[in-house]
Amino acid sequence: MSKLTFPDMTSDASAIGSFIASFIASVTLAEWSVLAGIVTALVTCAANVAYMRRKDAREQRQAELAEREAMARLERGCK
Repeated sequence: MSKLTFPDMTSDASAIGSFIASFIASVTLAEWSVLAGIVTALVTCAANVAYMRRKDAREQRQAELAEREAMARLERGCK
C-alpha cells in the first residue's frame, strides 16, 4: 500500500472537480427539471413518513389512554 503524495491528492481532486463541472455543464434545463422533481418527491416522501410515524405514535398513546380510562370506569362501576 503506497502513501498518497500531495501531487497525487491534488490531481485526484482536480479530476473530481472537472468531472463535476463537466456534468453540471452537460445537464440541460429539462434534465434539471427532472432532477428537481425527483428530489422534491423524495423530500415529500421522507416528510410524509416522518409525519405518519408521529401520527401513529400519537394515536397509539391516545388508544392506550382511552383503554386505561375505560378500565378505570369499569372498576369504579363494579364496586
